[in-house]
Amino acid sequence: MTVESPSIHQTSWQFRFFTIWTGQAFSILGSHLVGFAFVWHLTETTGSATVLTIGTLMNVLPMIIISPIAGALVDRWNRKMIMILFDSITALFTILIAILFYLDIAQIWHIYLAMLIRSACGQFQWAAISASTSLMVPKESLPHIAGANQALQGVVNIIGPALGAFLIAVLPIHGVLSIDVITAFMGIVPLFFFTIPQPVRKFGNTDATQKIKTSVWRDFIEGFQYVLTWKSLMGIILIAMLVNFLINPAFALLPLVITNHFSKGAYELGFINSVYGIGVILGGLALSAWGGFKNRILTSLVALIFAGGGVLAIGLAPSSQFLLAVGGMALFGFFIPMVNGPLFAAMQAKVEPEIQGRVFSLLHAGAGLTSPLGLIIAGPIADLTSNQLWFIVGGIATILTGLVALFKPAILEIGLDPEDNPAH
Repeated sequence: MTVESPSIHQTSWQFRFFTIWTGQAFSILGSHLVGFAFVWHLTETTGSATVLTIGTLMNVLPMIIISPIAGALVDRWNRKMIMILFDSITALFTILIAILFYLDIAQIWHIYLAMLIRSACGQFQWAAISASTSLMVPKESLPHIAGANQALQGVVNIIGPALGAFLIAVLPIHGVLSIDVITAFMGIVPLFFFTIPQPVRKFGNTDATQKIKTSVWRDFIEGFQYVLTWKSLMGIILIAMLVNFLINPAFALLPLVITNHFSKGAYELGFINSVYGIGVILGGLALSAWGGFKNRILTSLVALIFAGGGVLAIGLAPSSQFLLAVGGMALFGFFIPMVNGPLFAAMQAKVEPEIQGRVFSLLHAGAGLTSPLGLIIAGPIADLTSNQLWFIVGGIATILTGLVALFKPAILEIGLDPEDNPAH
């Protein structure tokens, strides 16, 4: 496969990749600050599980609806321009919502709309950087970069909630939102100084590679058929659908677990989220150094079982044992990088670069397909019963799912090296 860029095996790949990576890290941090500010505002002003789950739904819907379209477009458009454009749009809408808060006229539906638009833009950014990584990084370094990406999420989850809780205490919410504009700028600037490799698309059985005009719909169908006929990948998607159906609603209710069950406040919410971040960074660093089992999916499934144990601990923690919930969150955070990192490393190694945008986006969308249903059900039920219920059920289901999948050869196949077992 040839690409419109110098070889990634040149020594300069680290400088280009990590300069862009650092800029994106600041942009992600700003997004976490905004997310924390929105969630705490909704928690403090309404105290409603239904309101919180609707807010989470606004973040999830674009992942399901927009992500597949974004993947098809990312495989056709200039990936650098996609990252610049959608990071800029995100910053623009953050400015608008900040103005509404400054004028004291912001309503709940304004926050929902901002969440929806920011999430939709994020799908394009995520698809572009995910599909570009395998063209900027040598194949043998992909597992380590996957670990580094998970560690980055951990760093952001440490700093973001703690900084968010502090900023909410000392600044009005529009002041917190304005910081995201600065971090978005920091993410955009490096993109002007480096090229982002573009794959040369190959069509049909011809040896000629050329950019033939095809419809976005045809591209989408091609990606969908690729995923649908790969039984191993479909198995992974089904596992993710089941887990996300229960896990996403549980963590959407975490602010109410903190305030209602443990009788804590914004600082404790920031603290437990930061502990999650510490777990993620330690798990990401461990994965980056270790690399995981030879079969990458085996690593993911074993980690999934332990992550489910962490979720269960949060749900079972008595109201007087906040530290038990903290421990459960740390356990969950530590193993999440080992669930996600090896999976995406396996995909980046196996899927052809010219179709990665579509395949990754469809995987992303499929994994979250059941989340809206879980969120719609979780809010009203939690208002009537217990916010911890979803953590208990979700933890048990996650553990059982991981155990069953360990004995499914079709699932384990996707983790084999491409040379040993090609994708199709």
